[in-house]
Amino acid sequence: MKDAAGVVIYVGKAKNLRSRAGSYFLKAAEVDARTADWITDIADIDYVQCESEVDALLMESRLIKDIQPRNNKDLKDDKSFPYLMITTREEFPRVEVTREPKTSGVKLYGPFTSAGALRGAIQVMQRIFKFRTCTLDISESDEKWKWFRPCLLASINQCTAPCNFRISKEDYRRDIKRLQTFLDGGKTKLIKDMKSEMATASAELEFERAAVLRDEIQMLERLSERGELDTHAQPEVFYIDPKKGLAGLRKVLQLSETPRVIEGVDIAHLGGNETVASLVQFIDGLPFKPGYRRYKIQEVKGVDDFRSIYEVVSRRFRRLSDSGDTFPDILLIDGGKGQLSAAMAAFRDQEITPPTVISLAKRDEEIFRPGNPEPLRLSKSAFALRLLQYVRDESHRFAQHYHHILRNRSTFDR
Repeated sequence: MKDAAGVVIYVGKAKNLRSRAGSYFLKAAEVDARTADWITDIADIDYVQCESEVDALLMESRLIKDIQPRNNKDLKDDKSFPYLMITTREEFPRVEVTREPKTSGVKLYGPFTSAGALRGAIQVMQRIFKFRTCTLDISESDEKWKWFRPCLLASINQCTAPCNFRISKEDYRRDIKRLQTFLDGGKTKLIKDMKSEMATASAELEFERAAVLRDEIQMLERLSERGELDTHAQPEVFYIDPKKGLAGLRKVLQLSETPRVIEGVDIAHLGGNETVASLVQFIDGLPFKPGYRRYKIQEVKGVDDFRSIYEVVSRRFRRLSDSGDTFPDILLIDGGKGQLSAAMAAFRDQEITPPTVISLAKRDEEIFRPGNPEPLRLSKSAFALRLLQYVRDESHRFAQHYHHILRNRSTFDR
């Protein structure tokens, strides 16, 4: 949006441009504190059409950074805005979202106006470029990484697992270089270079590498079909520090390593009808929505949370065990001693060695652990407790949402 002198005063993005642009000329915009002071300055509007939501997010960020429009909040203090940061001095560079960007040893993109949308874009891009988002200090010269257990992202083919040396340093850095080319707006050039590389690999009879490049090219060309950002974006929670929460859990639960993957289970029912269970997944302290699962309770009649938990834990970990998939580091059950005992009984009867299993009782926010009669009570301000509450509340929300879907479907079918 430009003023009478042609100066850009605001940059935004929208899936529906007509609806978004029109909203600035409604009566509500005249009294909204965010727009009232400047909408009367709008004299002209220009637009740039993008191929996908991810492209639009990156384009918006570049324009805001280059132009610094005066009405895109107060970007003078742009360190309060999220950045996408790629570490450059590590042997296996990593990608992360940060509000406190470093000044050296990193490549920064941003600032972005929405941390949630940025995280959604990262998840979409990670399916293509398969970069790591962990904080592990991986060294090619340290042989211990040969026996390191990769996290769930490797199992679902969203990370090439440099932590287990499943990819060479050179190949991994080539993938990061491609990511940077894409982020810099060179999508067309990137696809051209990759097609040339694919042809070379095929001519040299490296058919497996050529097939990988072919699949990556197709994903780049179909980027707009890889999910909407609001599907992948995670809710922003500003009072939780994921890293401190995970470090706190390692300490209070006396774990040998800092946990990365947490799964939470909750049950929802209405008068004994349509009992359902939810399973949510957090990676590095943030929700990972592709890992969410819903279960219709099949073997329990009436209201019985204990047996329902027993069923969903049995089904979940029987499948993981049979397929050889990685278990979460922590399984969090919503409830007290009874719910925890039901979960542990499921592992016992399935003859499966459980991960770290705990329950969180809502009444006094007490943490129960197997074999410990006394609950663990943490300070209400403890980062570890806040993270567990976040997982618990998200699993409850997801269970209730699924229950409402089934209940509405049942109502309409009558």
